[in-house]
Amino acid sequence: MVSTIVYQLTKDLTPEEIKASGFDKYYVDHTLALWPQAAGGIPFNACEFQSKGDPITDLFEDLAAEQKARSTYDNILRLVKDPEVADPIRFLRAREIVHFQRFGEGLRIVQDQLDSKNFYAANPAFDCR
Repeated sequence: MVSTIVYQLTKDLTPEEIKASGFDKYYVDHTLALWPQAAGGIPFNACEFQSKGDPITDLFEDLAAEQKARSTYDNILRLVKDPEVADPIRFLRAREIVHFQRFGEGLRIVQDQLDSKNFYAANPAFDCR
């Protein structure tokens, strides 16, 4: 959805508008094609995903990822007032909140299955005690 919004906002830009907006460096490398990257220009890569194979660790990572995405959408909404951009971002933000809640429920289920006195003493996926 975010890529579609970016495409819609940039598809009809003139060279003058590209230069004036500071979009020219991106344009030189990608024209108006979509190239996923952070706002600071760092290209997306698979290193953004973390997985340890431990349910507790992985669920905390998932929870953190949902909160980081929500914060990003909050920041976008502080900058953007166009309803055609803001409304889909609000929808995506709401999904992050629901995902966070579901991961939290999953974490609680995993934790309830463990010996709470040894929460972090063993990897429940591998260590059978």
